[in-house]
Amino acid sequence: MIKRLTCNKTPKAVGAYCVATRVGNLIFTSGQLPINAETGKIDEVDSIEWQVEQSMNNIKYILEENGSSLNSIVKTTVYLSDINDFAKFNEVYKSFFEESYPARTAFEVGKLPMNALVEIECIAEVE
Repeated sequence: MIKRLTCNKTPKAVGAYCVATRVGNLIFTSGQLPINAETGKIDEVDSIEWQVEQSMNNIKYILEENGSSLNSIVKTTVYLSDINDFAKFNEVYKSFFEESYPARTAFEVGKLPMNALVEIECIAEVE
């Protein structure tokens, strides 16, 4: 059975999608832009570090509210507007994990919604 998930701590979707879907014991998040739920905006438009932190926090909130956690992530997919930001991205990203890192794909894209510098999605196991 497919269940569409919500999260009270993350911004509302900016399009026709839900923040995450659960199938069996897996959660598939939609891509998380670095949007601050309180302001509805990307607060630090020029800081890749801030944007990675905000995107990862949004993922954390979705997972925790729906019975999972960052340590249960199986795989992430990362979209960067500039691959030259990869090293800075990676430093912030790895700080979110206590154990071994999940599988990951990261690549540069032409442009992201709201002119974001990063968008991150994941697949996680429900604990």
